[in-house]
Amino acid sequence: MKPAPFEYHRPTSFAETFALLDQYGEDGRLLAGGQSLVPALNMRLATPRAVIDINRLPGLDGIDITREGLVIGALARHETVEHSALVRTHAPLIADAMPYVGHAAIRTRGTFGGSVALADPAAELPACIVALEAVIRVRSRRGERDVPATDFFRGVYTTALDPGELITAVVVPPTPGWRSAFGELARRHGDFALAGLAAHARIEADTFREARLVFFGVGTGPVRARGAEAALLAGRAGERAVAAAVEALGTDLDPPADIHGPAAFRRQLARVLLTRVVTRLMDARS
Repeated sequence: MKPAPFEYHRPTSFAETFALLDQYGEDGRLLAGGQSLVPALNMRLATPRAVIDINRLPGLDGIDITREGLVIGALARHETVEHSALVRTHAPLIADAMPYVGHAAIRTRGTFGGSVALADPAAELPACIVALEAVIRVRSRRGERDVPATDFFRGVYTTALDPGELITAVVVPPTPGWRSAFGELARRHGDFALAGLAAHARIEADTFREARLVFFGVGTGPVRARGAEAALLAGRAGERAVAAAVEALGTDLDPPADIHGPAAFRRQLARVLLTRVVTRLMDARS
């Protein structure tokens, strides 16, 4: 299929971009990597009046370390993030997740900010940045604001972005002494995850001091498993702690039934992932 007719704009400044967003409102769609938007256009699932290509906006594709932490620009390609030494050093959870984001060809064009803005419930990066308690930096003609990742994802393809706003960067704060582990289960590598888990924790003297377990593919967005976290914090790190967390997980998740199977199927996948990922977490070095 071919897309419905639309106007194409390629602004080179933020002022021009915001003017176009004001002009078209809900009838304008931003284009970054295009790995989700272009198929939607071709299948006419999206029929905007205008497509606004932001790839010429300056300063949005870098990866830097600042006093705030690791700053990943919204237009940084997945492939760049995947192979970044800075990301591997300062946010290994993201580095571990990147090879699971689509296929290699998709990662050459897809962007970090685009994945965050789309808010696909089965996407890896939203769960990672929630687990890392990152901040999403957004900008509009009114100025700039920071939105905690924990408040950003509101539901299926729904975020805290206001009309006229776009993501400029994701800021990952430093967490010295923490450990990370990641895992997902899909029918084939590169397919959408049936269930996934991004884990970030601080373990001292063989005891969990803090833990963030964020699932994806099992709800309307990233799902924090607070019951399982509490079970980990209640005792020493080991097989008993993992078993207690798996038992507590039943009250944390309410996955949907779909063409891939009933809700119980995804619950079981989540239990398997929790065992695998938390075991790796305990074995990992901080």
